[in-house]
Amino acid sequence: MAQDHLHHDDKHDHQDCAHHDHAHGHGHSHAPKDFGRAFLFGIILNSGFVVAEAIYGVLGNSVALLADAGHNLSDVLGLLLAWGASVLVKRVPSKRFTYGLRSTSILTAVINAVLLLVVTGGIAWEAILRFRHPSAVDGTTVIVVAAFGVAINLSTALLFMAGRKGDLNVRGAFTHMAADAAISLGVVIAGFTIMYTGWLWLDPAVSLVISILIVIGTWGLFRDSLNLALHAVPAWIDSDKVRDYLASIEGVSEVHDLHIWAMSTTETALTVHLVMPAGYPSDAFRSAVVDALLDRFKIAHPTIQIEINDTPHSCKLAPAEVV
Repeated sequence: MAQDHLHHDDKHDHQDCAHHDHAHGHGHSHAPKDFGRAFLFGIILNSGFVVAEAIYGVLGNSVALLADAGHNLSDVLGLLLAWGASVLVKRVPSKRFTYGLRSTSILTAVINAVLLLVVTGGIAWEAILRFRHPSAVDGTTVIVVAAFGVAINLSTALLFMAGRKGDLNVRGAFTHMAADAAISLGVVIAGFTIMYTGWLWLDPAVSLVISILIVIGTWGLFRDSLNLALHAVPAWIDSDKVRDYLASIEGVSEVHDLHIWAMSTTETALTVHLVMPAGYPSDAFRSAVVDALLDRFKIAHPTIQIEINDTPHSCKLAPAEVV
């Protein structure tokens, strides 16, 4: 059940609007789960593997292993950022940060996506250079190290499977680890092929394929996180349906100044003006609307302003083009 609070003041006139009240619902049932142990376990496993993969990539003269090591290093940094954000979102609001630090989770998702794309560009460039100057590759080393990568990345991905649908950062962690497991499996196959065919060009070719797969897998995360950073309506919410619901409430004659945005990768906020000529019904009405917004649309922090339009001065925020 959502908890909500009402701040009501008939004497205060804001932006020439007749009357307002604020209803806040905090859906604790939709709060982000604590993935601290999962992040810690994933960071330790992947950090150790990055070091081993880089060393054996040099010893085995494999750009594919070095490419995978660079990718895994970016994932370790991403896990560290996501873990830090999961801690910061729990910070209580302050006088300066009145929403707390919830939006750090969105910022982290953007940084993770950009970091991964930049690292991938470096990997692709190194692979292109290797095409021009192919060199011998130790297939056995590639196979053994990459096989360990499959096990480590797959086990890490499983840690985040449960929360991937509810948190963009957890989704990013799961997506990266699952992709890494598949990529490492590709490197294993490439190692066997190089051993039995002697096709040296296959090593940089696999690196390019890895780079392409990373870009494809990361682009969606980058797009979604950037949209949230720009206060777009979260992809899982249909703003038209929210407006239709609010307009259908008994006693509401008009809905305007509707804004929906993400406070974090798991929490959504809403502000809206409802014109109710008969006036503010009751706290029970407000509580019912707050609960409905949470249950239907996963909006846990609504602020609702009631107007009765009893003066010739209309709300300055009523026009759709005014923010």
